[in-house]
Amino acid sequence: MNPFKETAKPADRYWLDWQALYPRPYDKNETDPYTKVRIILMNGTEYEAVWFSHRFHRMCPDNDLRRALAVVRRSEQQQQKRIACLKPADESQLEHTISYEQLAVDLTAILAQREPDPYVAQVMDLALLEDFDHLYRYADLLDLERGIHAERLVGSYTEIMPGRPTVAEHRHPLDSVRRFCDLKTAAPLTRLDTAILTAAEQQTMNYYMNIAGFYDSELGRRLYQEIGMIEEQHVTQYGALLDPQCTWLENLLLHEYTECYLYYSVFEDETDPYVKTLWEQHFEMELSHLHTAADLLKVYEGKEWCEVIPDGDFPALLKFGPQKEYVRGVLQSTVTDTALREDVVPLASLEPDADYYAYQKAVNTDIEKVASHNVIEAEIEAMGKDYRYQDGEHPVAALRERTADNTTLGRVAE
Repeated sequence: MNPFKETAKPADRYWLDWQALYPRPYDKNETDPYTKVRIILMNGTEYEAVWFSHRFHRMCPDNDLRRALAVVRRSEQQQQKRIACLKPADESQLEHTISYEQLAVDLTAILAQREPDPYVAQVMDLALLEDFDHLYRYADLLDLERGIHAERLVGSYTEIMPGRPTVAEHRHPLDSVRRFCDLKTAAPLTRLDTAILTAAEQQTMNYYMNIAGFYDSELGRRLYQEIGMIEEQHVTQYGALLDPQCTWLENLLLHEYTECYLYYSVFEDETDPYVKTLWEQHFEMELSHLHTAADLLKVYEGKEWCEVIPDGDFPALLKFGPQKEYVRGVLQSTVTDTALREDVVPLASLEPDADYYAYQKAVNTDIEKVASHNVIEAEIEAMGKDYRYQDGEHPVAALRERTADNTTLGRVAE
């Protein structure tokens, strides 16, 4: 599939009326977990498209170009509003969060395995184990406060057990900036993978930023606040991988191409007939946006789309499936990794005066005040052990204990 070779109608031919804009929500008890994951992914993709367009608009002095952006952006806004309302009203904030973290885990694992750039894959693995641990912390809060086992929500596709302990993830901001991937030399998959993860993690960051204060317990509010800070680190590192040398219009083309790729992927992967129809409709809309971006690039910069994306054919489509063995392997081999400036490094390689330790000392002054630790302690006190869903023994010996939370692994040099 090459979306540049497909025909498309103008964006203003796709306006949705209010009835079409408000879809039938999914059934939280019956819908496949990966349908929920795809919905969150595409909501985040549209969120990124809208806010990129707003930033472009604010930096653009040409009102004709700004009007063209406004037309496409209105359509993107309608798509985002439609997708967001697929979530049912009876699905709680915390239940929805489990799906957010399942997306983060399985999406990152899928992309890391196919990523041709070893450095980018290593960066993905660093965040993978952190999102994996966040799933565990939220799942324990869900069991503690609601009596709901998250294994039902993830459909047994994703294990729930400790990753790199959240308390160990807090790194100095100087160590969150990565090397960018040059658009001229990066593989097509790398361009897609970095764009997809930046959008997905940004949505998670924004979700936690906005809902932390709405949660109904102090422990939950504090957990969202803490994990939201880690998501900010993830957005910083993934955003750093994007090529800052691209022009605004080149970036617009890349955004629309990424959306076309994702909508075509989720359409092919979707098992829910109703949602599948929406993905097909949105793909057609995105074809229009992509062609508009290509036209604007030619008019304002004199460039053909193929000068930015040499081969418009989609690479292998994104397909969701269990990633348990891959995650276990990454846990076993990299659980004590951290970062030093642009590089992912073992914690043991840091000097005693490293910025990592200074930041840890500043934010984790008292471990007993750290929410991610408190959640597990409270679950153990209430239930006698932590909540997990795992197919077998944890691959890391230090994380097998279920009656005590490990707060030193990956944080304290041995």
